[in-house]
Amino acid sequence: MKLLDCTLRDGGYYNSWNFSEQLVTDYLVAIHQSGIDYVELGFRNFPKKTFLGAFAYTSEEYLNALSLPDTINYAVMIDAKSILSSEKSIPDAIQQLFVEKSKSKISMVRIAAYFKDVEAAQAIAFELHQLGYQIAFNLMQASGQAETLIIETAKNIASWKTVDVLYFADSFGNMDSHEIQRIIHALIQTWSSDLGIHAHNNMGRALDNSLFAIEAGVQWIDSTITGMGRGAGNTATEKLLSSLPKKYNHYYPFPIYELVIHRFEALKKHYGWGDHLLYFLGAQHDVHPTYIQNMLSNSHLGKEELVGSIKFLIAQGGTNQYDGKLLESALSLCTNDNDSHGQILKPLFKPKDTKKEVLIIANAPSIEQHQRALELYIKKYQPIVISINLVDKINPLLIDYFCISHNIKFLADYRRYQELNKPLIYPKHRFKEHELSRLNASIHSIDYGVQIKEHTFTPHIDFCTIPYDLTVAYALSVALTAQAKRIILAGFDGYDAMDKRQQEMIRLFQLIQEQSQDKEIIAITPTSYPINKGSVYALL
Repeated sequence: MKLLDCTLRDGGYYNSWNFSEQLVTDYLVAIHQSGIDYVELGFRNFPKKTFLGAFAYTSEEYLNALSLPDTINYAVMIDAKSILSSEKSIPDAIQQLFVEKSKSKISMVRIAAYFKDVEAAQAIAFELHQLGYQIAFNLMQASGQAETLIIETAKNIASWKTVDVLYFADSFGNMDSHEIQRIIHALIQTWSSDLGIHAHNNMGRALDNSLFAIEAGVQWIDSTITGMGRGAGNTATEKLLSSLPKKYNHYYPFPIYELVIHRFEALKKHYGWGDHLLYFLGAQHDVHPTYIQNMLSNSHLGKEELVGSIKFLIAQGGTNQYDGKLLESALSLCTNDNDSHGQILKPLFKPKDTKKEVLIIANAPSIEQHQRALELYIKKYQPIVISINLVDKINPLLIDYFCISHNIKFLADYRRYQELNKPLIYPKHRFKEHELSRLNASIHSIDYGVQIKEHTFTPHIDFCTIPYDLTVAYALSVALTAQAKRIILAGFDGYDAMDKRQQEMIRLFQLIQEQSQDKEIIAITPTSYPINKGSVYALL
């Protein structure tokens, strides 16, 4: 059996492969002391149009500058798709990325490919074999593939006589022991050399699946420190070492334990890889984990958007390969800001209402705590009430408008909006035609456009320009443009001081103050934002 730790490669999806040299040094010392056989240092890539750290490229020049313990075998991974889609011929692409093995600290190259790209990847394996490298071939998204396809694919790769280890990857993290046994049984029909498994933890099975694969005869097992890796992560190296059968007692886990405690626990807390319900749901429905990871890392998405987005992705089908444009659709990012004008908003209030207050309610914990007082306040003063999306704890009969700036917030709960039978304020240009059909045609909803421009807050009569894609900013623009006498806020609790959203909200209110100094804005429930404060109880 061989253990391969790929922390610097798979873990790089969380920190853009930007590991400090000191951490890498500590990591490699611990790997050496533990007896782990192989380290996959990172990817070997062509230049990208964004900043990525050293281990997205693991160039020969950079590796030669590092002090790499010579007791460890080193590997890199290449994505077959990046080679096949380049403008270069395969021999030229490999020549640009690799030197002869005798001149490199790398001894093995792992080729990652989808089943559909296997035939074309033969030339990649051939060129690397000619350079003298040990070759591992990683079949991605093996789960659910037809047994006949697996058998024929393994037979095809075996016929090349260039691949030393054939891996199968649990790309969605949804394999169980029966699926692993099925795949192994299919592979060994036509493959007689070493097998490897790369397990993901989307459904919490990575460790159990790795241990089962060992018992089933798989010789190469992947893992990462604390499971650091794309999405929910991988088999955790420290847990794998502590769970191996006694016959593998030549591995020594304590240096890895120390590395976890001293180095990786803080990283995990900062980046947040690991189990999450959305990874579990994505695994069940073959949604690529990169969708989930990018959704969870988007600080602007609340519960409604996350639930709506996963519903959207599941409904699409065919999301087993990552597509950034599809994610944009799921997250409802504005793609038509150049045509963002809506209706002229000033007629929103009847002439007799131009002196009325506007109460904007956000869905926050303080709403439930102060529900009774807020409803008494609404009944007593009869302000125009605008709800930011759905606010569950306020009687919807007391709400005049529901304000939505993303179509996903509507699509996630459109049936509830239809039942409420209240008008919406929304940017029509962010909705597709079939989505607009779900609006209640009998209700006079209002189309008010929105643009996103950094450092800018400018309400216009038919659209607004806001600095961040926040429905709060959109609703405040609505109230200011409609010439409210005073704007009252409830449920604007705030976030932790170090939360990016807190900083954005603080900056938003600063911009509003600069734009509308004569307009009184006051929060009547607890808030951590730098705005005027009062109490709903003082108004009763």
